[in-house]
Amino acid sequence: MRFEEFSKALNEHLEKMMRNDRGLFQVAVDKDEMYNKYLDSYPLESNKIYRTRREFDCSCCHSFVKRMGNVVALIDGKVVTIWGFHTGDDVYQPMLDAMDAYIKGKTISDVFFSGDEMIGTPVSREQLEDGTIVKWNHMAVKLPKRYVIDKRFNSVEAEQGIRRDTRNVFKRSLEEISIDATETVLELIGSNSLYRGEEWLGILQKFLKYQKEYVGLDATNKELYTWMNASVAGMSIGRIRNHSIGTLLVNISEGMDLDEAVRKYEQIVAPTNYKRPKAIFTKKMLEDAKKEIEKLGYMDSLARRFARLDDITVNNILFANRDAAKKMGGGDIFAEMAGDVAVNPKRFSKVEEIGIDKFVSDVLPGAREVEVLLENRHSGNLVSLIAPENVDAPSMFKWNNGFSWAYSGNIADSMKQRVKAAGGKIDGDLRFSIQWNEDGKDDCDLDAHCEEVATNTEIYYGSYRGRKGISPCGGNLDVDIIHPGKDIAVENIVYADKTKMKPGQYAFFVHQFSGSAKSGFRAEIEFGGNVYSYDYSNRMRTNEYVQVAIVSVDKDCNLSITHLLKESASGREVWGLKTNQFVPASVIMMSPNYWDEQKGIGNRHFFFMLKGCINPENPNGMFNEYLKEELLKHKRVFEALGVKTAVKDDLEQLSGIGFSATKHDNVIVKVKGNTERTMKVIF
Repeated sequence: MRFEEFSKALNEHLEKMMRNDRGLFQVAVDKDEMYNKYLDSYPLESNKIYRTRREFDCSCCHSFVKRMGNVVALIDGKVVTIWGFHTGDDVYQPMLDAMDAYIKGKTISDVFFSGDEMIGTPVSREQLEDGTIVKWNHMAVKLPKRYVIDKRFNSVEAEQGIRRDTRNVFKRSLEEISIDATETVLELIGSNSLYRGEEWLGILQKFLKYQKEYVGLDATNKELYTWMNASVAGMSIGRIRNHSIGTLLVNISEGMDLDEAVRKYEQIVAPTNYKRPKAIFTKKMLEDAKKEIEKLGYMDSLARRFARLDDITVNNILFANRDAAKKMGGGDIFAEMAGDVAVNPKRFSKVEEIGIDKFVSDVLPGAREVEVLLENRHSGNLVSLIAPENVDAPSMFKWNNGFSWAYSGNIADSMKQRVKAAGGKIDGDLRFSIQWNEDGKDDCDLDAHCEEVATNTEIYYGSYRGRKGISPCGGNLDVDIIHPGKDIAVENIVYADKTKMKPGQYAFFVHQFSGSAKSGFRAEIEFGGNVYSYDYSNRMRTNEYVQVAIVSVDKDCNLSITHLLKESASGREVWGLKTNQFVPASVIMMSPNYWDEQKGIGNRHFFFMLKGCINPENPNGMFNEYLKEELLKHKRVFEALGVKTAVKDDLEQLSGIGFSATKHDNVIVKVKGNTERTMKVIF
């Protein structure tokens, strides 16, 4: 075989190698050693000394062997070298076989790239002393563009470094992340229990396929597998361990508690006010919990409904209106209309105050009627009593009955609801919210402002907004809307921790930045459990400022307010009742954990169940803190069951407002007995 024919066969073999979709690779080898191996592998009689060197030792082939001799392809999981083809020739085949075995004995170290399109010199010519021109053929190959790096924009070393790092991370990911962990996270995504999890769904499904292929390979084939698949998998999968989802996968693989692993993931990707929408549990957890519930006989205890008056024994009622058990007939239309007149709670700022225990022991025994002033601020106190659908089912709770209670899980106040939906924080120690464009005709820009007098600082759209930071006193504008279109717009300034607020005045005002709000705005200031509402219905002009209120903070972090706009006493509808009105109490009772003279099983609550109060929500039928110790190991499943299990509706339900004996609060009541008294009950 002539060398020209050998070179052609080599090129045909290389073309097949370069057409594979996995690319080409390089093995780690000493280049001089490799070249000497190449020369030494020819039969002795075929590689004689020509002039001063052996016949196959030319400078052009020397360059080609050093640059291409260690190049391999991975085809069908097998290493294919540039020497791995058959000629049957007595001169070239021994060299090919020896070089093929030599290169296959080395390990892959890099993806192959070149800075030149042509490797080697196909033909060279030499003029002899007698003037004769001799043509020499050499090993050479022209590379497809996919293997050539444009040196104007990148370097071979840099591109190889990126590919090498991706492969190394890919291998670590396959080694350190378990298949169980990936399947668990996919299950969480499928049940919408992972923040922004759907973004990783397709990537994790592909990664799981790689994991299942990888796990059954031996050590040698695992090395080849990662080189073969890292580049085609892409950066998201190739470097999955380095992403936020990778942190979650590694933590689960290392045995971290699932809740803790997800919490750490959410710390990376979720905003500070994010609340997980669903309880976290897997199919196995669900199956284990079901077996335990069946074993303990609690299956019939899971179905829940709203409690009615006839569920409660007289021993567990502190007060019952005479008409509580009767169905109400048609009422006096004028009496109903009188109920539409709002009552300002400030009218009762100087009424008689009485502690809840004294109210129960001294006042309720002689009461025939009790009316409760339902204020705007009581939206968070709304509560329902929940009963087991099967009254004979055993109690799953720490107390001796199957009743539970659920406070309002949603925010009854529409402005707070919209602030939360826009990403605002609503549970800080001090909140200032504004709302406008309620009719969809004020598509303009209103801005909420707060001037911190003590630090000469102003919070508004230009400073301390969003992620730009927190003011010196801990304030932040976390919702800023510029063009609401037809939507109702809100903005929100919040101070999360009053202990960080410096003593002094905090002036809240609204600025008409652009356009004109024809219908004005509404505003709220909330602190210490009180919500102060303002309605400004005047048309606003561009660049107009409207002062709302000043909140003062003393050295002990106590807050007080000075109203600069007239505070609104308008009522709102919550759970079928209008606020800022007196509502008859049908029943007053303690929470079920204190019925039948039980003591010390959790916090004591007092419930004022109100006539006509209907819970529109789907409350939790149970909470983990209620459960017996034997069920707590399945707390994640019970958390989900509490949300998932629908509480059956009942128009005769016992719902109203509740107060914890451990939390400072108050409610204004009218009590009718032999006389009528108005008093403030203190908790």
